[in-house]
Amino acid sequence: MAEEYANGVPARLIDGVVWRKSGASSALGNCVELAALAGGGAAFRNSRDPHGPALVYTPEEFAAFVDGVKKGEFDDLL
Repeated sequence: MAEEYANGVPARLIDGVVWRKSGASSALGNCVELAALAGGGAAFRNSRDPHGPALVYTPEEFAAFVDGVKKGEFDDLL
């Protein structure tokens, strides 16, 4: 079974992941970084606070979010 992490876990405690950010991120470092978790989930952290809390999502939650982004459900937030 893959290790599970609670929301708010310090990002530095999530072992064995590669954090990445979009090439469209701000040159000032204002961005969110994403890491794939074993088992298909995902974790997000603030690039300006890489040791701070991470938001952790199950595979189902992450898939629902990506689906919503693809469908434009969040476009009004831009």
